[in-house]
Amino acid sequence: RKRYLPDINSGNAIVRGYAERNAINAPIQGSAADIIKIAMIRIYKRFEEEKLRSKMILQVHDELNFNVYKEEKEQVKKIVLEEMEGACKLRVPLIADCGEGFSWLEAH
Repeated sequence: RKRYLPDINSGNAIVRGYAERNAINAPIQGSAADIIKIAMIRIYKRFEEEKLRSKMILQVHDELNFNVYKEEKEQVKKIVLEEMEGACKLRVPLIADCGEGFSWLEAH
């Protein structure tokens, strides 16, 4: 993955500083996006394999939202945590948590 940052050589310190911060942040953000995409694909496949009716409905940055049937709640929670925490092997563990509620706000 390449991110072109022509302003990295700018004579303007403010513009150059912005480009430098983007250069540092881009690999981190890109890797995080790749990791959550892997988790989403694996979660979807597990839902299909286990014939769950619950659905993944929304991704916002590092969060996933689901519509979950009550009788599937524990199974969905187990799958989501396993797949999010196991999406990528790193030197430090990936830790996921789970909230629940009737709205996104309530789930936090």
